[in-house]
Amino acid sequence: MIDLRRLRREPDAVRAVLARRGIDLAGLDRVIALDEEQRRIAVERDDLRSAVKILSKEVGGLRQAGDLETAEAKRAESRNLGEQEKALAARSDGLAEEIRQILLVTPNIPAADAPNGDGEADNVVVRVEGPTDRWADHQRVTHWDIGDELGILDLERGAKLSGSMFVMFRGAGARMVRALVQLALDRNADLYEEIRPPTLVRTETMMSTGHLPKFEEDAYHIERDDLWAIPTAEVPLTSLARDEILDEADLPVRLMAHTSCFRREAGSAGRDTRGLLRVHEFDKVEILAYTTPEGAADLHAELLARAESILADLGLTYRVVDLCAGDLGASAARTFDLEAYAPGVDQWLEASSVSWFSDYQARRANVRYRPAGGRGTEICHTLNGSAMAVPRVWAALVETHRRPDGKVAVPDPLQPYLGTDVIG
Repeated sequence: MIDLRRLRREPDAVRAVLARRGIDLAGLDRVIALDEEQRRIAVERDDLRSAVKILSKEVGGLRQAGDLETAEAKRAESRNLGEQEKALAARSDGLAEEIRQILLVTPNIPAADAPNGDGEADNVVVRVEGPTDRWADHQRVTHWDIGDELGILDLERGAKLSGSMFVMFRGAGARMVRALVQLALDRNADLYEEIRPPTLVRTETMMSTGHLPKFEEDAYHIERDDLWAIPTAEVPLTSLARDEILDEADLPVRLMAHTSCFRREAGSAGRDTRGLLRVHEFDKVEILAYTTPEGAADLHAELLARAESILADLGLTYRVVDLCAGDLGASAARTFDLEAYAPGVDQWLEASSVSWFSDYQARRANVRYRPAGGRGTEICHTLNGSAMAVPRVWAALVETHRRPDGKVAVPDPLQPYLGTDVIG
């Protein structure tokens, strides 16, 4: 969440930067008013606590002196002040919780260099990599038709088993899912520690990244156990150091994880949900880092380069998109999307979002570090990106590499994992 102390110090500046997101700022104004009242009440509460302590000492002294009547009067006064103090404490706690609830749904402050804009149409295409005019008729076939023809994607039975927007890979299609995952893990094993976190997490784990309460409708909730199916490994990896203090010498901490991911796609009504474009369950390899504020820019570039290199080596045409302030995810300060072109569906498919969250997530998760040679603690910065989001990469790959004979050529990096250079 955003820093309440900064909002106190620079209310107009915080309003101005958040206005770039195009959000209603009434919540901020409410927070400022509640915070002023809460601090005023806290002062009154603390004054009463001090008065009660003084009276308690006086009561003890009077009893020792044998003045029981005055002692009882002071004791009654102390009880009365104590009740007032409890009431003020409850009111202060209530105001603090109301402030917290508003801040939990207040988005992050966009980075100064994030482009201005109101939505997706204002995003900036930084560059396009790979051929853009090479597409032949045999590549203009949708991945679901290719999958059906080659027996590697069975949408009908996936829906029979679990419902619409659940998919099933078969044979070489399933092996290619595994190959893509393993490729991404192997590519990042030089610096990133592999983690296999739980797929079901507690509410506070989802809240730490900002997925709750804002995106509750898109999440799968197991109410009996109050556990949530993760929408991305970003969720458990961010909380790996929750409520911990790291040493600056140990930063950056680099982590990666392959997990299944679950999303209701509640907001996808009316959008293209055919094939693998939007699914409820999918495999993904996530890379994530904790760092200092000074190290964030370099790590952001590192994560982007790692995600980008895999798309390039798979022979995919892709573009790098700088998201404008109005299209940033709620927790992000700066995001670059990597979009792979799929010629069969004639769409740019989001294959990775590489984001810097500043201290927004770590503040929610209470992930801190102790500066070298310094006093106290500071809040970490977090970053993450998809090293491999399987469904859309799978789709772009089979469409791009479909041959005139209908078979799919296997890109060089995947051949050792699949043991073949062609699927057909």
